[in-house]
Amino acid sequence: MAGYKETPRQKMIGMLYLVLTALLALNVSKDILDAFIVVNESMEKTNEGFSTKIVSEYAKFENQYNLNPAKVEEYWLQAQQVRERSNTLIDYIEDVKLEVVARSERKSREEALKRFYTMEELPDPFAPGLMRERPVLNLSIVPTRDKYDESTNYMIGQNKNGEAYNLADKMTEYRNFILSLIGEGYEDKIGLVTTGEFRDATGTMQDWQYYNFYHTILAATVTILNKTIAEVQSAEFDAITRLYANITEKDFKFDNVEAKVIAGSTYILAGQTYEADVLVAAYDSKTQSEVRVLRGSDRITEANIANAQVFKSDNGVVKLSFPAQSVGPQRYAGIIEMLDPVTQELARYPFSADYLVAPPSLTVAPLKMNILYAGLKNPISISSPGIPSEHITPSVSKGKITRNPAGYWDVEVSSSDRTTTISAIASVDGKSLHLGSFEFRIKQVPAPVAKIAGLTDGPIDRNRLLAARAIIPEMIDFDFSDYHFEVVSYELTTFRGTELQRTGIIRGNLFNETVNNYINNATRGQRLYFERIQARGPDGTMRTLNPVNLEIN
Repeated sequence: MAGYKETPRQKMIGMLYLVLTALLALNVSKDILDAFIVVNESMEKTNEGFSTKIVSEYAKFENQYNLNPAKVEEYWLQAQQVRERSNTLIDYIEDVKLEVVARSERKSREEALKRFYTMEELPDPFAPGLMRERPVLNLSIVPTRDKYDESTNYMIGQNKNGEAYNLADKMTEYRNFILSLIGEGYEDKIGLVTTGEFRDATGTMQDWQYYNFYHTILAATVTILNKTIAEVQSAEFDAITRLYANITEKDFKFDNVEAKVIAGSTYILAGQTYEADVLVAAYDSKTQSEVRVLRGSDRITEANIANAQVFKSDNGVVKLSFPAQSVGPQRYAGIIEMLDPVTQELARYPFSADYLVAPPSLTVAPLKMNILYAGLKNPISISSPGIPSEHITPSVSKGKITRNPAGYWDVEVSSSDRTTTISAIASVDGKSLHLGSFEFRIKQVPAPVAKIAGLTDGPIDRNRLLAARAIIPEMIDFDFSDYHFEVVSYELTTFRGTELQRTGIIRGNLFNETVNNYINNATRGQRLYFERIQARGPDGTMRTLNPVNLEIN
């Protein structure tokens, strides 16, 4: 489904929201409050006017349904769902507006309605041509419109459990519903987006709820809620417009006929079959036609038409099927021959198309390295051009391969092997197709570097050494951030004069009382040798790490 340009209404909503965002960045003053009221009133008037336009679209839609129920019913029922869900969401947002005003004024909902709302007649969305009364907020007479305490508490809550989080969920649910009707290609055209990067004036990341409603004065909160209603109406209008486009307001006689080729795929693998539908656009399915196709040609002429292959139509559609025997770009041309419904003379409509036949191929891409490490899960991406990933089944000659929930594959290999081969087959048109294989080298995970206070050698202050409290094994230039070694033992030696002193084997990586005494009693210039450091990896393998030699300064 093709995209469409942003409407003037959507551009206006965007400009109003830019104004609102700019106002939120300023200190609240009477002039700013007045500006909020102006923006809010403008938004409400726009929403009221757009409500009338939407009701008119429904009336036009319903008229087509009454004229031809069999043809329109599918789309009319979907439009009814859009109307129901849209009004439910708008009613909910209006209810949130009433609640936040009542809480800010510390009054009951009934009293807030009586004091700050007026009843106005607006088009009834469920009864085209009729009006209904609806309460409309007069923000200019709300005394606490410049306060944010109560509105923040209601919208955000103490532990991010405020109404703004319910609002965001409902917006997302509604947005997904609309996109399910009009197609995923319209994500950028439909508002109500509550995900993405939102930063405050300091650049701190925030969620959509905090960004819009935390410490936001009541006037701004109401304006943002009205802006959300505008986005709902815009999405509703887009949805019913797209649904209405699936029907025609009247039947037309054909004044232009054009041949169309609809290919199942223009990129296929050798051994597969190229398939395409050739039809006359908008032509009666009862009309029978004959198609002549010549492969390897740009067009059919009188000189080569005798060499063309003839295909008969079935219900106005001709199905082509060519075996993919040669690799590379392929092209064919043809003509559709049929009787003109007006002149009853034989008419010809030319067409041409091309496609590409590729040899079977397999892409196995290590996501973090060009080798496989023994003892851990190596993430691997496995794909083949033109084949969905769910149709590909990989295997490994030595080791184990499993699918990761994130969509890639985890390969586990043993340190006792030097190489392994990853292969894959694919299910294509009910047949098993070998895609290829790749060989990988197997290496042991590199040993970590033992450090104390970030050092492996050199002078260190006594207090800094005591504060370090432990030997830390650090993985250097290793992309697996979740792979860590554990120091299981070490020994500390030093010289006092010419006397060699040893602590003996110490379990774990922490400094015990003996080690701390050695450090406290060390004199300036005395060297401490942390040696025989043993570390265990997650796979259970033991490594002897580098010694750490430090000099007290």
